[in-house]
Amino acid sequence: MTKYIFVTGGVVSGLGKGIAAASIGLILKSYGLKVVNQKFDPYLNIDPGTMNPLQHGEVFVTDDGAETDLDLGHYERFTDAVLSQSNNTTSGRVYETVLRNEREGKYQGGTVQVIPNVTDEILRRMLLSTKETNADVIITEIGGTVGDIESLPFIEAIRQIKYQVGEENCCYIHLTLIPYMEKAQALKTKPTQHSVKELQALGIQPNIVMLRTEVRLDEATKDKIALFCNVESDSVIQNLNAKSIYEVPLNMEKEGLGKAVCKALNIKNAEAHLEDWAKMVSVFENPKRNVNIALVGKYVDLHDAYLSVVESLIHGGIANEASVTIDWVDSETLESDEVVKERLKNADGIIVPGGFGSRGIEGMIRTAKYARTNKVPYFGICLGMQIVVIEYARNVLGWTDAHSTEINPDTTHPVIDLMPDQNGKILGGTLRLGKFECRVADGTLTKKAYGSNTVWERHRHRYEFNNTYREDLKNAGLVIAGVNPERDLVEIVEVPNHPWMLGGQFHPEFKSRPNKAGPLFRDFIKASIENSSK
Repeated sequence: MTKYIFVTGGVVSGLGKGIAAASIGLILKSYGLKVVNQKFDPYLNIDPGTMNPLQHGEVFVTDDGAETDLDLGHYERFTDAVLSQSNNTTSGRVYETVLRNEREGKYQGGTVQVIPNVTDEILRRMLLSTKETNADVIITEIGGTVGDIESLPFIEAIRQIKYQVGEENCCYIHLTLIPYMEKAQALKTKPTQHSVKELQALGIQPNIVMLRTEVRLDEATKDKIALFCNVESDSVIQNLNAKSIYEVPLNMEKEGLGKAVCKALNIKNAEAHLEDWAKMVSVFENPKRNVNIALVGKYVDLHDAYLSVVESLIHGGIANEASVTIDWVDSETLESDEVVKERLKNADGIIVPGGFGSRGIEGMIRTAKYARTNKVPYFGICLGMQIVVIEYARNVLGWTDAHSTEINPDTTHPVIDLMPDQNGKILGGTLRLGKFECRVADGTLTKKAYGSNTVWERHRHRYEFNNTYREDLKNAGLVIAGVNPERDLVEIVEVPNHPWMLGGQFHPEFKSRPNKAGPLFRDFIKASIENSSK
């Protein structure tokens, strides 16, 4: 029988439920169990695809083209899983299905209500991963904070599920905050008590209470929480602030989280095998060198907007036994070549990640010019790849108005353009999404990185390299390093006579792992380290 773990949050938002859920997944996987993580978000958007990154953070994309919450990135990176559409559900998606069913007469004229119609659809989606994956354990994170109005149907659904699958197959983990009052020099348990009480009022008794804290808990505090929250003392798990997110699973296992989960679910205890993960953490925390990377983007005010890129840069550092210092550069501020030169003079490498819209584009183009002419390693992702093409067309071919039609529809040299089948569609759902094949040319930086002529990477973009200008750009020296064979679309470009300057139309950050860095990130960091030693 599949076991189900539900992770809820209380007191405040932003406690790290995603990292906690991912850590549980890694621990149980190390026990030899097949584990799948999923996220249920209470917002009414169908998915986060059209949400502003400055509000929601990055959109994580799966192999099958789902635009999902960034926590799915944590799940994949920690458990090395490949997740799908069914692993992220929103209220918007639930209500869309319920209303469509009503219009199609599937409720046979009955009154459509939150209970049972909405909760039944939530339950159906919660159990879908069981049918698709045959996993031993399904870990479901419930977005938001207990007490939020919008999350009530999800809380009700996870209350009901134990009657479908059996109470012995359900484990409820509640993550809360234990604030430390500096002046009183005391940890305060009352917010946690109230949060658990609210959860109990909704019909759920947590099996495990996980406590985020900046100060180590003593046994008396744990016992107090156990008493007032109606759990056993060994089910009160301290989640002390860690040096890095990668240390959290190791700390959680030391605290006894795995044993508490196994006890709650009547799973035979097994020994954790986290040696490889611990070795990776040790390399990360004891680097032999440092490298400075300038991240030039338009959403730098919220670092979570580039979460997977940042994590992948760190992975590339781990692969090279280096710590990566990121200099966050707002591309809007790069108003001239002189400003770019001064602002980026200390960068060992430069990365320009994805984005949409016109804001800050000229600063990115100046950045690419600086990297090309000064031989600074440059990695362009999605929009960053298109920037390479635009800059090369302008400053090598002399097409001074070369641009993307996304930014300038009237350019006479639209080197980046929509494909004919994309015109006239609404915004949501029109991107090229998910995993696509790329054929890699021999003798390229890309082939050296991947060691293969065929790679599969994930995409999230609408505009493409315009093949009308392909031969002109090739004749001017631009290297077409990778092409999608299905539609003959250019996926990778490289700049010649340069130590490392590459742009990929795809998003390799979505498949990078802390103990298995994405090949392009690994080699970009290596080139940046070599540049730093000059």
